[in-house]
Amino acid sequence: MQAHEIMVKEVYKVRETDTVRSVLERFIKYGISGLPVVNERNEMVAYISDGDIMRYIGKHKDIIFVTIMYMNVVKGDQEEFEERIPQILDLNVMSIAKKKVHKVEWNEEVENIAAILGEKRIKKLPVVRKGALVGIISRGDVIRHAFKSFL
Repeated sequence: MQAHEIMVKEVYKVRETDTVRSVLERFIKYGISGLPVVNERNEMVAYISDGDIMRYIGKHKDIIFVTIMYMNVVKGDQEEFEERIPQILDLNVMSIAKKKVHKVEWNEEVENIAAILGEKRIKKLPVVRKGALVGIISRGDVIRHAFKSFL
């Protein structure tokens, strides 16, 4: 079985010119935790996850996270909040996203995909064909397809 046989073909994604705001909007709207980042030719250039955003917040916690928590818990000064939060929301996605992305070709065997997901400890693998993003495969996709005939 190959990647194109089990991949999800409708992939949520963002462009390399998008902001973190648009990433977070998609995370919330679709209940997801990561997105491929593509250029104008739909080629993979990066991947951004909730973990990438959390690492950025961790490095800048004095500016961002404390402000968010303060606003949510104590309903603090709205002006201070509105001045600080755009520091992350208006960042270009490429300033946080991982540029070294694990991906697989559309005809990659599922056994190899399972090995990559396990060895690299990643949740999803973008699927490309001739450099263009054509799908995505998650650990759940692999598990469901591997074991459905046995259950």
